[in-house]
Amino acid sequence: MLIAVSAAAMGGIGAQAAAAQAGSSFPRAQIEKFAAQVAQRDGLDRKATLEVLMQARPQPRIIQAISHPVEQVLQWWQYRRIFVTDRRVTDGVEFWREHRDALERVSAEEGVPPQYIVAILGAESNYGRITGSYRVVDALATLTFDYPPRSRFFGRELEQFLVLAHREKLDPLSVKGSYAGAMGPLQFMPSAYLRYAIDRGGQARLNLFSDWNDIFLWVARFLHECGWQPGGPVLADVSIEPGATFHVDPNDLSLDQTIGGLSAQGVRVESDAPDGTRVVLLLAQEQGGPSYRVGFNNFHALTRYNHSALYAMAIDELARAIALRLTPASPDPASARAPAAPANGNADRATPSAR
Repeated sequence: MLIAVSAAAMGGIGAQAAAAQAGSSFPRAQIEKFAAQVAQRDGLDRKATLEVLMQARPQPRIIQAISHPVEQVLQWWQYRRIFVTDRRVTDGVEFWREHRDALERVSAEEGVPPQYIVAILGAESNYGRITGSYRVVDALATLTFDYPPRSRFFGRELEQFLVLAHREKLDPLSVKGSYAGAMGPLQFMPSAYLRYAIDRGGQARLNLFSDWNDIFLWVARFLHECGWQPGGPVLADVSIEPGATFHVDPNDLSLDQTIGGLSAQGVRVESDAPDGTRVVLLLAQEQGGPSYRVGFNNFHALTRYNHSALYAMAIDELARAIALRLTPASPDPASARAPAAPANGNADRATPSAR
């Protein structure tokens, strides 16, 4: 699910708490029922849970934002202009240099190039600088009690957030995130944080809020476990022959085609990979008309982080641009597919995903 961080900052927490003491704007009966269910399922104190929820405040702008996600209104050239900017590339190079040793150590262990770790953090939170301005409890309560289409999903996330706050000793009224309740540099949803913030041995918990070593390790490990192939391609351009017959399903990101099969349909993949290589055909709508690419196994791994072709294409281009800027003497030819777009006023205010 693609999201954009709102420019609106929350008001003072103390003022909100004082207002909430006079009565919650969410139906009290719903809140009491929810608090009782959470207490029973998760062993939390019912009274303490209710007190937190009574201080949650509805955010109408969240309903407006989630009803018009970026993915549904932007074409590739517009999406790319937001997320692959010259400023974001420059910041990515600086971030890589600052954390070079940790990034290269994790990359060597997991087989994921540093530029992809950096690019994900750049797209998600502008390298940790923008992690959201809404109180997470407000966002998740709004979507639980005031947004029926996905109230069940966000109700589970609100419950998991309360569990997370209790387990990690966080102040549930102070944690901020995106309008969908995603938190930290990785923009994790609460359930994902609880599920993934643990090391392979099941012993130590990873700090995915502020420890860059843990954050880098988790990104690389996630992509590795999603099937990332070291040294493998991510995307390749294609050329369309006259009379070609093919179909692109934007909602199907499975690798259900082959290079040879596409060739038989008049779609020539610009790659040396064998004909039997499995790929997905993608539409990359440019301002002047349609353009097409294919995604390989590593592209599919990126979509496991965020189930969006636009997101995965943006991550790939941002990663390539960062790597090219950092090491201009040995560029990856594929990185020249398109230059980074110039920065614009909204580019660094957005973040694309919530896990």
